[in-house]
Amino acid sequence: MGDSSRPCTVWLGSETGILKGVSVSRRQALNFCHSSQLSRQHEVRTLCWADAAESELLVGGVDGTVKTFSVEKGTFTDVRQCGDPSDGSFVGLATLDGGAALVTCLGGGVLRVWRDESGEPAAEIRVGNDIARMRQNPEHRHKVATGGKENCLKVWDLEKPDKPVFTARNLRNDWLNLRQPHWVMDMAFIPGSDKVVTCTGYHQVHVYDPSTPQRRPVLEATYGEYPLTTLSLPAAGGSVVVGNTHGQIAVLDLRKGLVRGCFKGLSGGVRGLQCHASQPVVASCGLDRFLRIHSLEDRRLQHKVYLKSRLNCLLLASRPLEEAGDDCLEVKEEDDEVWDAMEQVEEGEENPKRKMSEETSVEQENSKNGILKEGENFINEITDGQEEKTPESEEREPPKKQKRRKKAKA
Repeated sequence: MGDSSRPCTVWLGSETGILKGVSVSRRQALNFCHSSQLSRQHEVRTLCWADAAESELLVGGVDGTVKTFSVEKGTFTDVRQCGDPSDGSFVGLATLDGGAALVTCLGGGVLRVWRDESGEPAAEIRVGNDIARMRQNPEHRHKVATGGKENCLKVWDLEKPDKPVFTARNLRNDWLNLRQPHWVMDMAFIPGSDKVVTCTGYHQVHVYDPSTPQRRPVLEATYGEYPLTTLSLPAAGGSVVVGNTHGQIAVLDLRKGLVRGCFKGLSGGVRGLQCHASQPVVASCGLDRFLRIHSLEDRRLQHKVYLKSRLNCLLLASRPLEEAGDDCLEVKEEDDEVWDAMEQVEEGEENPKRKMSEETSVEQENSKNGILKEGENFINEITDGQEEKTPESEEREPPKKQKRRKKAKA
């Protein structure tokens, strides 16, 4: 299995507990799962890399287990119980110190740091209720952000876990002076700055700047009419890609808050979205069971793979999706044994049913032709029977009519 898992550059988790690997260059999709674990009780909720070399994957399940998958071997090598299902499912995974520590966050609001193989966490933080997502800062890996329903954005420093480094404030009241609801669905740290961009369940995109005294958003934008579920930042910067529950994906400008363009072809809610670290492409997955890879330059669909299960999350490798060294998967020829086992039908033999159908069709055609000929003869007889008016025919008229005509002429 190691030879088949190494070329995979896209990894996805499904509702049925299957880890799926897709090799874009070989046009091949593989399933990595034990047959006994194909159920919603082992649903995959989140994925992350276990090390910088991307040789291992961490798979967070809905049952509170974190499995380690070896990309080199193509098998699961370790399983750890890092949460109680009563506290909710995983909303985020991260690693610290080159994979020496594991950070988990549950939907119930419990963030834990695991530093050894023991069953007890090294640190535990209560981040609030109804957490929808936890994200790690890729530049400062000891910082994470959390947010959820009626739980504003918070930035935590795991080296000083006593209180959050930044806590956002809710939006100002609306024009009726009513409080606006808040529901953070996803967030991401903008590279090269302290800013954090979030998307909400009320189709809003907000940008926060913890380096300033202002705790409200420095940029507010909206897209569509449906809840935004996920977002990702392109490598070029200056924009954000968001997806919603109705299968709509768009690119928004982070400077003006305007929509740059939209992606087409999706038919289900978007659950996973990630831009490649070096290439101008974005991968998405969701309820329609498709993995789609779009270009960020012309927004065209480059790859589309049907994976048979509803998908929750995806993870891209940092190396190019289509490597030049990989050969495309050749189409296998069909086995000749199947054709040899089939009975041969000689050309001289004909099916009697086919003969009957052909004879009846010929008779029907002949009868139609005969009816047409009879109709033509009947029409000719009628036309032949009609005589044109000539001077001779006028003489045959009754004498009274002849007298009237002579008087009229006189």
